Amino acid sequence: MQSITNATLTNPWLTENTSHLKPCPTYFKRHLAINGLQKRPSPLAVTHSLRTQMASHLYIDSTPKEVSSASGLHLITQNTPNGQATQILLEELESAYGTPFTTTVIDISTNEQKKEWFLRLNPNGRIPVVVDNTRSPPFPVFETSAQLLYLADHFDKDHKFGFTDPLEKSEAEQWIFFWHGGGAPYQGNLNYFSRNSPDNDFGIARFKTETLRVFGVLEIRLSGIYAADKQPRHYLVGAGKGKYSIADIKTWAWIKYWPARFTRDEMKEFPHLLEWVERIAAREAVKLGIGEKYAKRSSKL
Repeated sequence: MQSITNATLTNPWLTENTSHLKPCPTYFKRHLAINGLQKRPSPLAVTHSLRTQMASHLYIDSTPKEVSSASGLHLITQNTPNGQATQILLEELESAYGTPFTTTVIDISTNEQKKEWFLRLNPNGRIPVVVDNTRSPPFPVFETSAQLLYLADHFDKDHKFGFTDPLEKSEAEQWIFFWHGGGAPYQGNLNYFSRNSPDNDFGIARFKTETLRVFGVLEIRLSGIYAADKQPRHYLVGAGKGKYSIADIKTWAWIKYWPARFTRDEMKEFPHLLEWVERIAAREAVKLGIGEKYAKRSSKL
């Protein structure tokens, strides 16, 4: 009897002698909502809605039109070591596959990268940023190492600049992160103190020593001194002498500036590293990736 009474209280049309009555549609909908049974949007519909909302906040009125109206891959950059790494890979992808991309070059000395339009793409306020407009909404990627991995995963279909073997892929990631977390900060700080605090002997000596140390790590790798076959390598990752890859691109974009901070005498301990620098510098896509078109300032900003 109790269960009948509860049913009656919850659904008043379920009483005796009322079988000829039809349930009230309005009440039925309210009943479903109260009991959490009303049909909910599918996860895919919710995801699409959220992505649409994200797209509406990605660009604002102050976003340069060449950025907000871009199609395909769009790079916001300046011709710095970090910018050049992504510039080089995009040039390599265009050369290998015809992958189209467009570029906006900004002047970071004016703090353009600290403006709201840029921070919506990269809250860290640093170049470069890649916006993948082949997705809806567009998908921004910041941090150079993340960009190289993203582009290799999604646009290097034949793995010309990456690896399919999981161990080789791990090796590539190890060398990318080695330079991202060690070499780049050391060399970057050496540049900073040398330019802005030339009398800070401690700071300059500290970061110069550490930069030379990581150069030594790369020399060990490229010389093959501890390899099973004792043979030198041409590139950081891959079987035999290795294969030119995103690991080399990430590292080379910084090390090629060694003449700005080191003498030839200081670099004599790294012959294989210097050969590696020259080997990569000879690539046509690399020349384009550090070339004149990235030195120009956009007149549309």
